[in-house]
Amino acid sequence: MKSIFLPGSGYKKQSRFIAMLWTLLIFTGCLYPGRELPHVDVPLIDKWTHFVMFGLFGFLWLCAYPEGGVRNMIKWFVIAVAVGGVTEGLQGALTFLGRSMELMDVVADAVGALLGVGLFAAGAAWAGRRAT
Repeated sequence: MKSIFLPGSGYKKQSRFIAMLWTLLIFTGCLYPGRELPHVDVPLIDKWTHFVMFGLFGFLWLCAYPEGGVRNMIKWFVIAVAVGGVTEGLQGALTFLGRSMELMDVVADAVGALLGVGLFAAGAAWAGRRAT
């Protein structure tokens, strides 16, 4: 299990497939017509959903490309925020979807991505200590 956090991981191919699938699911979910989404009576469910989606996005892509240290983690954090911004921009531009662009969704994406990167960093530190 700890090898997924190491640059020499034998799970990169599987991790890349899962990360690509997750990214596709993010775009599909974010661009799904709003009128067809089920109503859920949970406060801030939209923000929690963005938080989880982009936390997993950052974590999964770092599992797919674990080499590069802190610089790599910053890169994937920035990519996650950019993807969040693109999805929100598309929601605002594609008005026929019945969705709207919300800045707070991008904030939730960024906070989630930060958590995902942080969890990967913690796992990498644990794997590095255990491997030596």
